[in-house]
Amino acid sequence: MRSPCLPHDLLWLSATSALVADSGLPAWLPRHWHHGLPVVVRRASARPGLIAVGVRGPLRAQRCAMWARRQQICRVLSPEQVADQTGWQQHPRLAELPALQALQQAHAALQASGMTWGITGSAGFELATGQATLTSNSDLDLLLRCPQPPARAVVQTLAETLAGLPCRVDIQLQTPTGGVALDEWLRGGRVLLKTASGPLLLDEPLAAWPAHRQNHVEQCP
Repeated sequence: MRSPCLPHDLLWLSATSALVADSGLPAWLPRHWHHGLPVVVRRASARPGLIAVGVRGPLRAQRCAMWARRQQICRVLSPEQVADQTGWQQHPRLAELPALQALQQAHAALQASGMTWGITGSAGFELATGQATLTSNSDLDLLLRCPQPPARAVVQTLAETLAGLPCRVDIQLQTPTGGVALDEWLRGGRVLLKTASGPLLLDEPLAAWPAHRQNHVEQCP
């Protein structure tokens, strides 16, 4: 069964009071965020009754790490649910945004891979909310759900197909222990695993899956 909230999920809250800050709020937040906009689940160790989230404003520099009260979550939208809606196909800014054009061109290959995939980052946020968060320079961020190590030939073919798209495409493999960049995983050797307790360096890419983990983990400073 899927965990109620996973990294990159979008959460809608019942009220602004659902947000809890470790320190003072940035000046931009009250002006640019309200509870009609979602927050994004981030990786962090759990706290009782709280979920680690990020709040974003209209500018790239406007990001704030906060916590959301679990009982005040009224809607959850996963990256794969954003993808299932295929909102880029009729998007009014499709002609001006390379990231959406890349989605249009990549859709068939992603579906053909047989993997569960989703849209994260600015593209996922804009498609889910209608807020203009993408620019002509935005990358396309995608996620592949990988409860088991993926077939190398499948993800290699996918990476090669997506390399020729109108913008840079960043793909993250979501493993049971955290997230790994697909290009690092394909390159072999040491990879960076993003976990709730911080980044880990893995000597062996397959160590991102518990059944393959032995003494291949190094804590990042």
